[in-house]
Amino acid sequence: MDGELYDVTIIGGGPTGLFASFYGGLRDLKVKIIDSLPQLGGQLMELYPDKYIYDIGGLPKILAKDLVANLEEQAAYSNPTICLEETAIALEKLPDYFALTTDKNVHYSKTILLTSGIGSFQPRKLNVPGAADYEGKNLHYKVRSLEEFRDSDVLVLGGGDSALDWSLMLEEVASSVTICHRKEQFTAHEMTIQQLQNSTVKIKTPYGIKEVIGDGEKANEVVIVGKDKIEETISVDHVLVNYGNVASLGPLKEWGLEMEKNSVVVNGKMETSVEGIYAAGDVSTHDGKVKLIAVGFGEVPIAISHIKAFIDPKARVQPKHSTSIFEEVK
Repeated sequence: MDGELYDVTIIGGGPTGLFASFYGGLRDLKVKIIDSLPQLGGQLMELYPDKYIYDIGGLPKILAKDLVANLEEQAAYSNPTICLEETAIALEKLPDYFALTTDKNVHYSKTILLTSGIGSFQPRKLNVPGAADYEGKNLHYKVRSLEEFRDSDVLVLGGGDSALDWSLMLEEVASSVTICHRKEQFTAHEMTIQQLQNSTVKIKTPYGIKEVIGDGEKANEVVIVGKDKIEETISVDHVLVNYGNVASLGPLKEWGLEMEKNSVVVNGKMETSVEGIYAAGDVSTHDGKVKLIAVGFGEVPIAISHIKAFIDPKARVQPKHSTSIFEEVK
């Protein structure tokens, strides 16, 4: 416990939190970042570091891990104090600041900015006979490196954006890729579906999963069942399950914040229902909200600028242009 009082403590070290660190520095705020994971980057680094991201302005495409590396470099501008592998538990509102208790320390801050995304998350498991026996072997819920799948026969399970994105990326390194989805139609972005249909990826829809068969060391086959109840056996070297994640905001739900489903309600200033607490990115919701990284980036300057004005009422909400600020630094 360092006992220092920070201007803003950012809970969540994903893309939105990292950009908030930079922008906090731009507004001359003393910044701390707290995250429960062992590294910065949030879901991008935990689930798909080698996956391309296409919807960041000015970047036609960029690997998730490269985006995080850029954001870390940018975030360093504020010289933030970074606390990893710490989970926020309790928050006490005192007259002039907050006392935030984690599973390791107590932190003091004039304001809190929530950028914790969907919160803690666990992958939805493949719940069929034999599946659990090969988790951690060659049945995967995330991709750490594409090289692990080189020259292999890969079966991808799922029908959303991640399942299709991984299928297309694995096509470049694997011997063969098959994607299996229980519904007739995929739920991914239209452009991605078109790319899949034009690829060499074998498409199995609508097919359910009946069983995973292996030799105890690795899964060798997966039995799938079509809508006509006819079974088919697919030989595999790897199985990649993309059924999404089960998310939880944990203790944050006990902090007296107005919630809507699993998100924190904010106003146009990114203020929550508790004075001094702000939220941005996927953890927040408001009228017209779209949950994209790009939207989180846009919400950060709003939140940080109003945090600056909250701490110093004489400060301008409207910031100077970054070009002007960096010219002054020179």
